[in-house]
Amino acid sequence: MKAPKPPKSLEELISRANDIAGLSIVELAGRYSLNVPKDLTKNKGWVGQMLEYVLGATASSKPVPDFELLGVELKTIPISKLGKPLETTFITSTPLLNISGAKWEDSVVKKKLRNVLWVPILSCKSIPFPNRIIGTGFLWELDKELEKTLKNDWEEQMELIALGMVEKITANLGTALQIRPKAASSSSVTNAIGKHGKVIQTNPKGYYLKKEITQKILDDQFRL
Repeated sequence: MKAPKPPKSLEELISRANDIAGLSIVELAGRYSLNVPKDLTKNKGWVGQMLEYVLGATASSKPVPDFELLGVELKTIPISKLGKPLETTFITSTPLLNISGAKWEDSVVKKKLRNVLWVPILSCKSIPFPNRIIGTGFLWELDKELEKTLKNDWEEQMELIALGMVEKITANLGTALQIRPKAASSSSVTNAIGKHGKVIQTNPKGYYLKKEITQKILDDQFRL
């Protein structure tokens, strides 16, 4: 089966999401002759990439929502049988240089989270990776209350980066948004602002949405 063209409307996007709900990863991959890895050890983002392909996302690695024409980001949530998120949700990479004058309103985090198509994936350890089930996707819009919290977290952490204190940022910071290392291995390094404005080497970082937030999003949608 050929890769779908980008959806032209929200209705078309959600229709595509509904069409794949209930399928296992291997069943969906089979529709498009995609090879399924045995596990995610070296293929962390594979499920999201497959869904981007199947649903017609266009952004690839660009700092814009996955469905550019619709302004919608695609995010998967691995969940337990009880509907509990199993991990935090990666949003985008964290800029560590040239951040003077950066504003929340222009941030990639806000652009990515303004409108999201969430797709839960039943991902219990007892279920082999290829047999994990794709749940019912749903559209979600960032509300003012959560945006205020995210903005506060983002500004606090960006200030630390600007002050050369990136090494002091831990996953405990932030009510909704956290910054954590984002790299294939701990040996990966990139440039960042250090003390007195000098450039230092540190692990690449990423913004993540905490599990408490995605839990609330799921609860609000499915009334768990």
